[in-house]
Parts: sequence; C-alpha cells; structure tokens
Amino acid sequence: MGTGVLAQAEADVAELAAGPLWTLSDAEITDEVRRVDVLMRRLSARMLGLVGEADNREMAYNAGATTTAAWLTFLLAIRHKDAVEQVKLARLLPGVPVAQQALADGRINPGQAQVIAKTVHDLPAAVGDLGKTKAAEVLTGLAADDHLRPDVLDKHRRHILELVAPEIAEQRLRKELERAERSAHDRRDFTLIPNGEGEYRIRGVLDAEMAAILRAALDPLSAPRRPAPTAVPAGAEAEADAAGGEAPHGGSGGSRLGLAFGGPVSAPADGAATAAEADPAGDAHPSHGAGGRTGRVLPGDPDLRSAGARRADALIELCERILHAGELPDNGGQKPHLTVTLPWEQLKAKVGAGLLDTGDLLTPETVRRLACDAIIIPAVLGGDGQVLDVGRARRLIDGPLRRALVLRDNGCAFPGCDRPPQWCDGHHVQAWADGGTTCLANSVLLCGFHHREIHHGHWQVRIRTDGFPEFLPPTFVDPQQRPVQNTLHRRC
Repeated sequence: MGTGVLAQAEADVAELAAGPLWTLSDAEITDEVRRVDVLMRRLSARMLGLVGEADNREMAYNAGATTTAAWLTFLLAIRHKDAVEQVKLARLLPGVPVAQQALADGRINPGQAQVIAKTVHDLPAAVGDLGKTKAAEVLTGLAADDHLRPDVLDKHRRHILELVAPEIAEQRLRKELERAERSAHDRRDFTLIPNGEGEYRIRGVLDAEMAAILRAALDPLSAPRRPAPTAVPAGAEAEADAAGGEAPHGGSGGSRLGLAFGGPVSAPADGAATAAEADPAGDAHPSHGAGGRTGRVLPGDPDLRSAGARRADALIELCERILHAGELPDNGGQKPHLTVTLPWEQLKAKVGAGLLDTGDLLTPETVRRLACDAIIIPAVLGGDGQVLDVGRARRLIDGPLRRALVLRDNGCAFPGCDRPPQWCDGHHVQAWADGGTTCLANSVLLCGFHHREIHHGHWQVRIRTDGFPEFLPPTFVDPQQRPVQNTLHRRC
C-alpha cells in the first residue's frame, strides 16, 4: 500500500513541477507557496518517521555504517551535521506527540518541531510528565497559531519553565544571573589598540548592565542623521533663572539614568515613588551610580584593578556623566535613559529579576542598587502585560505615553518586524487631524519603514479589545484580509 501511494505522490509532484509558472497570478503564487510548504512539512514528518524506524532497527550497522547519521549522509549525499540533526529530531519527536502530529498535519515546520522537542526534552525531571505535556502544548500552539519562527520560539525556553514550574524556574534563573554577573564583571575589560594609519581597534568585555549604559549613551549619537547642537549657550542658565524657568538642559529636564518599574500590581495611591520607598529597609548606600557600580577606589586605598578593568570603569563613568548632564540628543522621542522593568511588590520585597529594555536580565540586588539613583516611574500593568495606566495623555506621543507604548509593544508592532523601540515612532491609529485622541488606545509603535507603509494606506492598523494592535493586510497580500499581529516581541 505504501509503495502505491508513494508512486502516486511522485507522479503528482512530477506533474506539478512541470506546470508553467508564468501563467500564475501573484495571488496564485502566494497560495501555491503556502500549500507546497505544507506538503513539504508533511513529507518531512514521514521522512523523520522513516529515519527513526531505521535507527530503531539499527539498519546502519547492517549496511556497514558506524551510525545512523553516517548511513544517512552516504545514502542522501547530505552534510553530516544535517544528518545528525535529523537523527536527533527523529529520536526526540515521538516523545512529544502533540508536536509530532502537528508536523504530520503541516501545521508546524521541522525547525519549529526541533525547538519544541528539544525544549521539552531539556526540562528538569522535577517538572514531571504532566508539566512536559503542558509545555509541549503551549509551544506547539505558539508555533502553529502565532507562526513563531524557530529562533523566536527558542527564546521562550525560560518562559516555558516559568509556566510549568515557576519555583524551579526562579531558583535556576537567580543562580544563572548571579553566576553570569560575577563572571562578566570579573572579566570586564576595555582596550584601544593601535591598528596603523591613525586607526585604533577597540577590544573589551562588558556585563549586561555596562552594555545597557553604553548603548543608552551611544544610540542617540549613532543615528543616521546629524544631531542638532545641544550645548547650553553662555548665560542660558542665568536667563532661565531670571525668567523663572529651567535651563535648556540639566536639572530635572535633562537626561537621567532612569528606571521604569511596572508589573501586575498597583503603584502607591499617589502615583509617586522615591528612592526611600524603593528601599523600605533604609539600607545605607554610600556610593552608587558610577562610583558604586564600578568600584571607584577611595583616596589612600590600593587600586587592585587591572589596567583593562580601570579603562572599563572609566568608560562607564564617562557615559553616566554624559547621561546625567542632559546634553545628548533625543532618542526615539525622549531623552536617553536606562529602563528596567520590575513589578513594584518584587522591588520592595527584594525578589525577582529586572528586565532591561535590551532584553538582558539583572539580579534583584543590582536593580535595587540602580533604584537608589533613579527616577522611579510607576506603570500599572494587567496580568497579560497590557499597560492600564501610565501618566497623563498629551498632545504628542512622548513622555509617559511613549513609555507605555514601549512597555506594551516592545518595538515595532508591524507583523514580522523586530526593530527595537529606539528605532520607532508613535503613530496615531486615528489621525489627530481627523479627531483622534493622543492616548494609549489610539497609539501604536512603528519603525520608520512601516510608519510610511501605514500612511500609504495599503495596510490598516487597529487596537483589539484586549488593548494590543493588529493589522489588516491589503487584498493582494491576503484576499480575506485576516488580521495579523507581531509575535516577535511577545512573551508566551
């Protein structure tokens, strides 16, 4: 029976391959690409089943090969590493029936199946069979329904463990963060190496916090357009004082090293938070910012740091001084700043990891130390991460409203775009000129390219009932105009 079915499939594929392509319309090409891909997925499931059966029967040894991968390499004339991956997946996939069936149905591709199978296989034994089954179902749903690419799906490993075994995930995450922070801080280094002809080569190692500070300072200056002069003219501060206002830069209006804390809990009733509130225990912090972070040596103390460590400390202190001076140009509609997101109750209780806007995580101790010299911005979030309230709406999409957009969209909201918030503009869903209000329910974060695409009118954007944006494609992309979302920035 299998041979006859296979022969018929071979004949059908031969007929399909012989068909001319120039006669197809754009919509027909799009439809055929999707349908052929589904067939390839289903055939991949069959191929993995065959490879698994051959491995179980130890056919490679009977054929004189050392391993199943070596047998497959010779039989199909493929790269050995590709054969090894196929054999690994063929062994793991039967242990994840929901993913195996989804691949056989063409709902997921082999790359997604590989991530799902490996993630479930690598879960701790303490999770149990029930936890692994739940993890497989969640990952398969993300792959099939949200169309997450394998590389994006792989980033959900830690979140899956949090979902099925939060206690184990918290312990593992804390140990990993502490070990990573110690290692990166001990190995910090910054070196300028003469490279000839007036050039210098930069070599160095920074930890996650250092890298975030460096990026916050350098991003505005690395924009493709030349920034306007930001120096304060002579006498500007005196003039501002005489007028009863603020100087153009510095003071409370300048750039700050600030933190935004948010979570599924409410901030204090008055909406304000201070360093004292962030540290209810009243711990003394004699040095923070550049001095506390980089271990500045006090007068009379021996400096035990290496030359590379001293240069790394100097670079970070320089960046912090520039940020505090408020002389950098705006970046994405607001002054450069360092953002750490953490639920308010976790900050006060000294537990929970902080999430940098770069995607890196910090230990609770590092977050609390940063909070000693930070602007605490309360942001009340719903259970699914939706921003419910942050500050007061304004005419322009900046300040508290922009911070709310960053917390909600995490970057360009257009489907498939992975550009970060720093590269994005705030866009009114209903134009301001047409009576649209400047509020979170009428705003979306878009990069320059997709901002122009929306204004061209082919794509449409709207806010769903759950508060997240979705996009309606034009008919030449999808005749049914089914709404799609950006799943690259979302957590499971």
